[in-house]
Amino acid sequence: MKNSPTLTLSKKKYTFQVLDAINTDIEVTENPYQLPIDDLFTMAARINKKRSFLFVSKVLGKHLPIDANKGLTTAALLAARFLESIKGMECREKERLLFSFQQGGEFMDHPFIPPNINPVVIGFAETATALGHAFFACFQNADYFHTTREELVNQTPGITFEEEHSHATSHRCYVAPELLQNNREIILVDDEMTTGKTAINIIRSIHEQFPRKEYTVVSILDWRSDENKAEFFRLENELGIKIRVVSLLSGSVKVQQLRELEEQSHELNQANQIEMSIEKVQLAQYFTSSPFHDRNNISYIYDTGRFGLNSVEHLTDQQKMGEAAKFLKDKRSGQNTLCLGTGEFMYLPMKLAAAMGKGVFYQSTTRSPIYIEDKEGYGARFGLTFPNPEDWDVTHFVYNIPPGLYDELFLFFEREVELKNFQPFLDVIATLQIESVKLVFFSNARGE
Repeated sequence: MKNSPTLTLSKKKYTFQVLDAINTDIEVTENPYQLPIDDLFTMAARINKKRSFLFVSKVLGKHLPIDANKGLTTAALLAARFLESIKGMECREKERLLFSFQQGGEFMDHPFIPPNINPVVIGFAETATALGHAFFACFQNADYFHTTREELVNQTPGITFEEEHSHATSHRCYVAPELLQNNREIILVDDEMTTGKTAINIIRSIHEQFPRKEYTVVSILDWRSDENKAEFFRLENELGIKIRVVSLLSGSVKVQQLRELEEQSHELNQANQIEMSIEKVQLAQYFTSSPFHDRNNISYIYDTGRFGLNSVEHLTDQQKMGEAAKFLKDKRSGQNTLCLGTGEFMYLPMKLAAAMGKGVFYQSTTRSPIYIEDKEGYGARFGLTFPNPEDWDVTHFVYNIPPGLYDELFLFFEREVELKNFQPFLDVIATLQIESVKLVFFSNARGE
Protein backbone atom coordinates (compact mmCIF):
# COMPACT_ATOMS: atom_id res chain seq x y z
CA MET A 1 0.00 0.00 0.00
CA LYS A 2 1.61 3.22 -1.19
CA ASN A 3 2.71 5.99 1.13
CA SER A 4 2.24 3.92 4.25
CA PRO A 5 4.37 1.01 5.52
CA THR A 6 4.24 -1.04 2.33
CA LEU A 7 6.29 -3.99 3.49
CA THR A 8 6.62 -5.43 6.97
CA LEU A 9 9.57 -7.80 7.07
CA SER A 10 9.24 -8.38 10.80
CA LYS A 11 7.76 -6.59 13.77
CA LYS A 12 10.78 -4.26 13.73
CA LYS A 13 11.40 -3.56 10.02
CA TYR A 14 9.30 -1.31 7.83
CA THR A 15 9.45 0.20 4.36
CA PHE A 16 7.77 3.49 3.58
CA GLN A 17 7.30 4.22 -0.08
CA VAL A 18 6.84 7.95 -0.54
CA LEU A 19 5.12 9.10 -3.75
CA ASP A 20 6.78 6.30 -5.75
CA ALA A 21 9.91 8.46 -5.53
CA ILE A 22 11.60 7.65 -2.21
CA ASN A 23 12.03 4.31 -0.47
CA THR A 24 12.72 4.52 3.25
CA ASP A 25 13.75 1.34 5.04
CA ILE A 26 13.43 1.56 8.82
CA GLU A 27 14.62 -0.88 11.44
CA VAL A 28 13.47 -0.25 15.00
CA THR A 29 16.06 -1.33 17.55
CA GLU A 30 14.63 0.21 20.74
CA ASN A 31 11.01 0.85 21.68
CA PRO A 32 11.00 0.84 25.50
CA TYR A 33 7.29 1.62 25.89
CA GLN A 34 6.20 -0.57 22.97
CA LEU A 35 4.49 2.33 21.19
CA PRO A 36 3.00 1.40 17.79
CA ILE A 37 5.09 3.02 15.06
CA ASP A 38 1.89 4.03 13.22
CA ASP A 39 0.88 6.08 16.26
CA LEU A 40 4.03 8.20 16.07
CA PHE A 41 4.59 9.20 12.44
CA THR A 42 4.04 8.81 8.74
CA MET A 43 6.22 10.21 5.95
CA ALA A 44 6.24 12.86 3.23
CA ALA A 45 8.58 14.29 0.61
CA ARG A 46 10.27 17.60 1.40
CA ILE A 47 10.86 20.34 -1.15
CA ASN A 48 14.44 20.64 0.05
CA LYS A 49 17.59 19.58 -1.81
CA LYS A 50 19.44 19.05 1.48
CA ARG A 51 17.03 16.33 2.63
CA SER A 52 14.31 14.80 0.46
CA PHE A 53 12.17 13.13 3.13
CA LEU A 54 10.29 14.16 6.25
CA PHE A 55 9.04 12.22 9.26
CA VAL A 56 5.55 13.67 9.72
CA SER A 57 4.74 13.41 13.40
CA LYS A 58 1.31 12.28 14.55
CA VAL A 59 1.93 13.61 18.07
CA LEU A 60 3.58 17.04 17.64
CA GLY A 61 0.65 18.98 16.19
CA LYS A 62 2.75 20.50 13.43
CA HIS A 63 1.86 19.09 10.02
CA LEU A 64 -1.03 16.89 11.14
CA PRO A 65 -3.96 17.86 13.40
CA ILE A 66 -3.96 16.13 16.77
CA ASP A 67 -5.81 16.02 20.05
CA ALA A 68 -3.62 18.51 21.95
CA ASN A 69 -3.74 16.28 25.01
CA LYS A 70 -1.84 13.59 23.09
CA GLY A 71 0.94 16.03 22.28
CA LEU A 72 1.29 16.96 25.94
CA THR A 73 1.24 13.28 26.96
CA THR A 74 4.01 12.45 24.48
CA ALA A 75 6.27 15.07 26.04
CA ALA A 76 5.51 13.68 29.50
CA LEU A 77 6.41 10.17 28.31
CA LEU A 78 9.77 11.53 27.19
CA ALA A 79 10.22 13.00 30.67
CA ALA A 80 9.31 9.63 32.20
CA ARG A 81 11.88 7.92 29.97
CA PHE A 82 14.50 10.50 30.98
CA LEU A 83 13.82 9.84 34.66
CA GLU A 84 14.13 6.06 34.19
CA SER A 85 17.01 5.78 31.72
CA ILE A 86 19.23 8.72 32.69
CA LYS A 87 18.53 9.12 36.41
CA GLY A 88 17.79 5.44 37.15
CA MET A 89 14.62 6.31 39.07
CA GLU A 90 11.19 4.71 38.97
CA CYS A 91 8.53 6.84 37.31
CA ARG A 92 5.21 6.24 39.04
CA GLU A 93 3.41 8.31 36.40
CA LYS A 94 4.46 6.04 33.52
CA GLU A 95 1.49 3.67 33.44
CA ARG A 96 -1.01 6.51 33.68
CA LEU A 97 0.73 8.32 30.85
CA LEU A 98 0.84 5.23 28.65
CA PHE A 99 -2.86 4.63 29.25
CA SER A 100 -3.60 8.26 28.36
CA PHE A 101 -1.48 8.00 25.19
CA GLN A 102 -3.29 4.86 24.06
CA GLN A 103 -6.83 5.68 25.16
CA GLY A 104 -6.96 9.47 24.96
CA GLY A 105 -8.49 11.78 27.52
CA GLU A 106 -7.60 15.05 29.16
CA PHE A 107 -3.95 15.47 30.11
CA MET A 108 -3.32 16.21 33.78
CA ASP A 109 -0.44 18.69 34.09
CA HIS A 110 1.52 17.32 37.04
CA PRO A 111 5.28 17.95 37.54
CA PHE A 112 6.64 14.58 38.69
CA ILE A 113 10.43 14.94 38.37
CA PRO A 114 11.77 15.76 41.85
CA PRO A 115 13.35 19.13 42.72
CA ASN A 116 16.86 17.74 43.21
CA ILE A 117 17.01 17.30 39.41
CA ASN A 118 17.58 20.86 38.24
CA PRO A 119 18.46 21.13 34.53
CA VAL A 120 18.25 23.85 31.92
CA VAL A 121 15.90 22.58 29.19
CA ILE A 122 16.21 23.94 25.64
CA GLY A 123 13.56 23.34 22.95
CA PHE A 124 14.44 23.59 19.25
CA ALA A 125 12.57 25.95 16.95
CA GLU A 126 10.43 25.70 15.19
CA THR A 127 9.02 22.21 15.45
CA ALA A 128 9.96 21.29 19.03
CA THR A 129 9.09 24.46 20.94
CA ALA A 130 5.89 22.95 22.33
CA LEU A 131 7.50 19.55 22.92
CA GLY A 132 10.37 21.16 24.82
CA HIS A 133 8.06 23.35 26.89
CA ALA A 134 5.76 20.43 27.77
CA PHE A 135 8.79 18.29 28.66
CA PHE A 136 10.07 21.07 30.96
CA ALA A 137 6.62 21.28 32.59
CA CYS A 138 7.22 17.82 34.09
CA PHE A 139 10.05 19.16 36.31
CA GLN A 140 9.50 20.64 39.75
CA ASN A 141 12.72 22.65 39.56
CA ALA A 142 14.08 23.54 36.12
CA ASP A 143 14.56 26.39 33.68
CA TYR A 144 13.44 26.47 30.07
CA PHE A 145 14.00 28.45 26.91
CA HIS A 146 13.65 27.74 23.24
CA THR A 147 15.78 28.69 20.28
CA THR A 148 14.15 31.06 17.81
CA ARG A 149 14.30 32.05 14.14
CA GLU A 150 13.14 35.55 15.11
CA GLU A 151 15.51 38.51 14.89
CA LEU A 152 14.74 40.88 17.76
CA VAL A 153 15.10 44.62 17.29
CA ASN A 154 18.27 46.04 18.91
CA GLN A 155 19.06 42.69 20.57
CA THR A 156 22.08 40.44 20.03
CA PRO A 157 21.56 36.72 20.64
CA GLY A 158 23.84 35.18 23.24
CA ILE A 159 24.11 31.89 21.34
CA THR A 160 23.71 31.12 17.63
CA PHE A 161 24.04 27.86 15.71
CA GLU A 162 23.00 26.29 12.42
CA GLU A 163 20.63 23.47 11.43
CA GLU A 164 22.04 22.60 8.02
CA HIS A 165 19.19 20.48 6.62
CA SER A 166 16.38 22.83 7.67
CA HIS A 167 14.49 25.21 5.39
CA ALA A 168 15.39 28.07 7.76
CA THR A 169 18.80 27.20 9.15
CA SER A 170 19.78 29.85 11.72
CA HIS A 171 18.90 29.46 15.41
CA ARG A 172 19.23 32.26 17.96
CA CYS A 173 19.01 32.24 21.77
CA TYR A 174 17.97 35.40 23.62
CA VAL A 175 18.49 34.58 27.28
CA ALA A 176 20.36 36.22 30.14
CA PRO A 177 23.91 34.80 30.47
CA GLU A 178 23.21 33.99 34.13
CA LEU A 179 20.88 31.20 33.02
CA LEU A 180 23.85 29.32 31.55
CA GLN A 181 26.71 30.48 33.79
CA ASN A 182 26.56 27.37 35.99
CA ASN A 183 27.36 23.65 36.01
CA ARG A 184 23.79 22.43 35.60
CA GLU A 185 22.91 19.68 33.15
CA ILE A 186 21.57 20.96 29.83
CA ILE A 187 18.77 18.99 28.15
CA LEU A 188 18.20 19.62 24.45
CA VAL A 189 14.73 18.67 23.17
CA ASP A 190 13.99 17.97 19.49
CA ASP A 191 11.27 15.99 17.76
CA GLU A 192 13.65 13.67 15.89
CA MET A 193 17.33 13.08 15.22
CA THR A 194 18.43 11.78 11.85
CA THR A 195 22.11 12.69 11.98
CA GLY A 196 22.34 14.55 15.32
CA LYS A 197 24.28 17.42 13.74
CA THR A 198 21.93 20.08 15.12
CA ALA A 199 22.55 18.82 18.67
CA ILE A 200 26.30 18.76 18.06
CA ASN A 201 26.21 22.32 16.72
CA ILE A 202 24.38 23.75 19.73
CA ILE A 203 26.53 21.80 22.22
CA ARG A 204 29.65 23.27 20.61
CA SER A 205 28.15 26.75 20.67
CA ILE A 206 27.10 26.52 24.33
CA HIS A 207 30.31 24.86 25.47
CA GLU A 208 32.49 27.55 23.91
CA GLN A 209 30.98 30.18 26.23
CA PHE A 210 29.41 28.20 29.07
CA PRO A 211 31.33 24.91 29.52
CA ARG A 212 29.93 22.15 31.71
CA LYS A 213 30.16 18.37 32.07
CA GLU A 214 26.67 17.03 31.25
CA TYR A 215 24.41 17.30 28.22
CA THR A 216 21.35 15.21 27.40
CA VAL A 217 19.64 15.09 24.02
CA VAL A 218 15.96 14.14 24.10
CA SER A 219 13.91 13.30 20.99
CA ILE A 220 10.85 11.26 20.14
CA LEU A 221 12.68 9.52 17.27
CA ASP A 222 16.39 8.73 17.02
CA TRP A 223 17.57 7.47 13.62
CA ARG A 224 21.30 8.14 13.96
CA SER A 225 23.61 5.73 12.17
CA ASP A 226 26.62 4.13 13.86
CA GLU A 227 28.80 6.82 12.28
CA ASN A 228 26.51 9.57 13.59
CA LYS A 229 26.71 8.05 17.08
CA ALA A 230 30.48 7.91 16.77
CA GLU A 231 30.45 11.68 16.17
CA PHE A 232 28.83 12.10 19.60
CA PHE A 233 31.60 9.97 21.16
CA ARG A 234 34.28 12.01 19.40
CA LEU A 235 32.73 15.24 20.70
CA GLU A 236 32.63 13.82 24.23
CA ASN A 237 36.35 13.01 24.05
CA GLU A 238 37.23 16.33 22.46
CA LEU A 239 35.40 18.47 25.03
CA GLY A 240 35.71 16.19 28.06
CA ILE A 241 31.93 15.97 28.48
CA LYS A 242 29.20 13.36 28.76
CA ILE A 243 26.32 13.34 26.23
CA ARG A 244 23.36 11.12 27.01
CA VAL A 245 20.49 10.39 24.62
CA VAL A 246 16.82 9.69 25.38
CA SER A 247 14.15 8.69 22.86
CA LEU A 248 10.84 6.86 22.64
CA LEU A 249 11.80 5.06 19.43
CA SER A 250 15.24 4.48 17.95
CA GLY A 251 16.72 2.57 15.06
CA SER A 252 18.21 3.04 11.63
CA VAL A 253 16.91 4.53 8.41
CA LYS A 254 18.11 4.01 4.84
CA VAL A 255 16.76 6.25 2.10
CA GLN A 256 16.81 5.51 -1.62
CA GLN A 257 15.81 8.25 -4.05
CA LEU A 258 14.08 6.54 -6.99
CA ARG A 259 13.33 9.64 -9.02
CA GLU A 260 13.23 13.42 -8.78
CA LEU A 261 9.85 14.93 -7.94
CA GLU A 262 8.52 17.60 -10.24
CA GLU A 263 7.71 21.09 -9.03
CA GLN A 264 4.11 21.55 -7.97
CA SER A 265 1.71 24.41 -8.55
CA HIS A 266 -1.60 24.33 -6.70
CA GLU A 267 -4.35 26.70 -7.70
CA LEU A 268 -6.99 27.56 -5.15
CA ASN A 269 -10.56 26.74 -6.08
CA GLN A 270 -11.97 30.24 -5.70
CA ALA A 271 -15.45 28.98 -6.55
CA ASN A 272 -15.55 27.15 -3.22
CA GLN A 273 -15.03 30.28 -1.13
CA ILE A 274 -17.69 31.11 1.43
CA GLU A 275 -18.28 34.18 3.54
CA MET A 276 -16.71 33.95 6.97
CA SER A 277 -17.31 35.79 10.18
CA ILE A 278 -14.04 37.23 11.50
CA GLU A 279 -13.52 38.24 15.12
CA LYS A 280 -10.46 39.60 16.92
CA VAL A 281 -9.88 38.14 20.38
CA GLN A 282 -7.35 39.69 22.78
CA LEU A 283 -5.70 37.61 25.53
CA ALA A 284 -3.08 40.16 26.63
CA GLN A 285 -4.78 40.43 30.03
CA TYR A 286 -3.78 36.81 30.81
CA PHE A 287 -0.12 36.93 29.76
CA THR A 288 3.05 38.86 30.61
CA SER A 289 4.45 41.34 28.14
CA SER A 290 8.24 41.56 27.74
CA PRO A 291 10.40 44.61 26.95
CA PHE A 292 11.45 42.92 23.70
CA HIS A 293 9.56 43.87 20.56
CA ASP A 294 9.43 43.24 16.84
CA ARG A 295 10.04 45.74 14.06
CA ASN A 296 6.43 46.88 14.33
CA ASN A 297 7.07 47.82 17.97
CA ILE A 298 4.77 45.11 19.31
CA SER A 299 5.92 43.25 22.40
CA TYR A 300 6.81 39.59 22.65
CA ILE A 301 5.53 37.84 25.77
CA TYR A 302 7.53 36.07 28.49
CA ASP A 303 5.19 33.09 28.74
CA THR A 304 6.51 31.38 25.59
CA GLY A 305 9.84 30.69 27.29
CA ARG A 306 11.79 32.32 24.47
CA PHE A 307 13.56 34.53 27.06
CA GLY A 308 13.75 31.98 29.84
CA LEU A 309 11.18 30.54 32.22
CA ASN A 310 11.54 28.74 35.55
CA SER A 311 9.28 26.18 37.18
CA VAL A 312 7.72 28.65 39.62
CA GLU A 313 6.83 31.01 36.77
CA HIS A 314 5.43 28.08 34.80
CA LEU A 315 3.05 27.12 37.61
CA THR A 316 1.81 30.72 37.74
CA ASP A 317 1.28 30.57 33.98
CA GLN A 318 -0.89 27.46 34.36
CA GLN A 319 -3.46 29.36 36.40
CA LYS A 320 -3.57 32.14 33.80
CA MET A 321 -3.82 29.53 31.06
CA GLY A 322 -6.87 27.98 32.70
CA GLU A 323 -8.61 31.36 32.81
CA ALA A 324 -7.72 32.09 29.18
CA ALA A 325 -8.93 28.64 28.06
CA LYS A 326 -12.29 29.18 29.77
CA PHE A 327 -12.56 32.58 28.06
CA LEU A 328 -11.92 30.97 24.64
CA LYS A 329 -14.17 28.00 25.33
CA ASP A 330 -17.04 30.39 25.98
CA LYS A 331 -16.38 31.94 22.57
CA ARG A 332 -16.71 28.64 20.71
CA SER A 333 -19.56 28.48 18.24
CA GLY A 334 -18.64 25.41 16.17
CA GLN A 335 -18.81 21.67 16.64
CA ASN A 336 -15.51 20.91 14.89
CA THR A 337 -12.90 23.47 15.90
CA LEU A 338 -9.33 23.83 14.71
CA CYS A 339 -6.84 25.68 16.92
CA LEU A 340 -3.94 26.78 14.73
CA GLY A 341 -0.63 27.88 16.19
CA THR A 342 1.79 29.86 14.04
CA GLY A 343 5.41 28.95 13.35
CA GLU A 344 7.30 28.45 16.60
CA PHE A 345 4.40 29.82 18.65
CA MET A 346 3.05 26.39 19.53
CA TYR A 347 2.97 25.56 23.25
CA LEU A 348 0.47 28.14 24.52
CA PRO A 349 -2.02 27.40 21.69
CA MET A 350 -1.59 23.67 22.34
CA LYS A 351 -2.28 24.06 26.07
CA LEU A 352 -5.34 26.21 25.41
CA ALA A 353 -6.67 23.79 22.79
CA ALA A 354 -6.34 20.91 25.27
CA ALA A 355 -8.72 22.70 27.66
CA MET A 356 -11.32 23.99 25.18
CA GLY A 357 -13.62 20.98 25.20
CA LYS A 358 -14.56 18.18 22.81
CA GLY A 359 -14.34 18.47 19.06
CA VAL A 360 -11.14 20.56 19.20
CA PHE A 361 -8.05 19.73 17.13
CA TYR A 362 -4.67 21.41 17.20
CA GLN A 363 -1.83 21.99 14.75
CA SER A 364 0.49 24.78 13.56
CA THR A 365 1.68 26.56 10.46
CA THR A 366 5.24 25.91 9.33
CA ARG A 367 8.01 27.31 7.16
CA SER A 368 8.68 23.87 5.63
CA PRO A 369 7.56 23.28 2.02
CA ILE A 370 6.31 19.73 1.37
CA TYR A 371 5.00 17.95 -1.72
CA ILE A 372 1.21 17.62 -1.65
CA GLU A 373 -0.53 14.43 -2.75
CA ASP A 374 -4.03 13.33 -1.73
CA LYS A 375 -3.22 9.68 -1.07
CA GLU A 376 -4.19 7.59 1.93
CA GLY A 377 -1.40 7.42 4.50
CA TYR A 378 0.75 10.14 2.93
CA GLY A 379 1.88 12.87 5.33
CA ALA A 380 0.72 15.96 3.38
CA ARG A 381 -2.57 15.33 1.60
CA PHE A 382 -3.71 18.96 1.49
CA GLY A 383 -1.72 22.16 1.64
CA LEU A 384 -2.09 25.93 1.72
CA THR A 385 0.60 28.56 1.10
CA PHE A 386 0.48 32.19 2.24
CA PRO A 387 2.76 35.00 3.45
CA ASN A 388 3.17 35.09 7.22
CA PRO A 389 0.88 37.93 8.41
CA GLU A 390 3.63 39.01 10.85
CA ASP A 391 6.27 39.19 8.10
CA TRP A 392 5.31 38.97 4.44
CA ASP A 393 8.91 38.12 3.52
CA VAL A 394 8.44 34.71 5.18
CA THR A 395 6.25 32.10 3.48
CA HIS A 396 4.15 29.86 5.72
CA PHE A 397 2.38 26.61 4.96
CA VAL A 398 -0.35 24.63 6.64
CA TYR A 399 -1.11 21.01 5.79
CA ASN A 400 -3.84 18.40 6.03
CA ILE A 401 -6.91 20.61 6.34
CA PRO A 402 -9.47 19.17 3.90
CA PRO A 403 -12.28 21.50 2.79
CA GLY A 404 -15.42 21.22 4.88
CA LEU A 405 -13.87 19.42 7.87
CA TYR A 406 -13.97 22.32 10.36
CA ASP A 407 -16.67 24.92 10.93
CA GLU A 408 -14.54 27.10 13.22
CA LEU A 409 -10.92 28.26 13.37
CA PHE A 410 -9.00 29.86 16.24
CA LEU A 411 -5.79 31.32 14.80
CA PHE A 412 -3.17 32.13 17.47
CA PHE A 413 -0.53 34.86 17.20
CA GLU A 414 1.86 35.91 19.92
CA ARG A 415 1.75 39.54 18.75
CA GLU A 416 -1.15 41.59 17.43
CA VAL A 417 -1.20 41.99 13.65
CA GLU A 418 -3.11 44.50 11.55
CA LEU A 419 -6.18 42.97 9.96
CA LYS A 420 -5.09 43.97 6.44
CA ASN A 421 -2.00 41.75 6.78
CA PHE A 422 -4.25 38.70 7.14
CA GLN A 423 -5.97 39.08 3.79
CA PRO A 424 -3.85 36.55 1.83
CA PHE A 425 -4.29 34.03 4.64
CA LEU A 426 -8.04 34.66 4.86
CA ASP A 427 -8.33 34.20 1.11
CA VAL A 428 -6.93 30.66 1.34
CA ILE A 429 -8.93 29.83 4.46
CA ALA A 430 -12.12 30.86 2.64
CA THR A 431 -11.64 27.89 0.27
CA LEU A 432 -11.97 25.48 3.24
CA GLN A 433 -15.61 26.43 4.00
CA ILE A 434 -14.79 27.45 7.57
CA GLU A 435 -17.64 29.65 8.75
CA SER A 436 -16.07 31.36 11.76
CA VAL A 437 -12.51 32.63 12.21
CA LYS A 438 -11.23 34.02 15.51
CA LEU A 439 -7.88 35.88 15.39
CA VAL A 440 -6.38 35.43 18.85
CA PHE A 441 -3.57 37.73 20.05
CA PHE A 442 -1.48 37.43 23.23
CA SER A 443 0.19 40.85 23.08
CA ASN A 444 -1.36 44.07 21.87
CA ALA A 445 0.09 47.03 20.04
CA ARG A 446 0.72 49.01 23.22
CA GLY A 447 2.63 46.14 24.83
CA GLU A 448 0.33 46.25 27.86
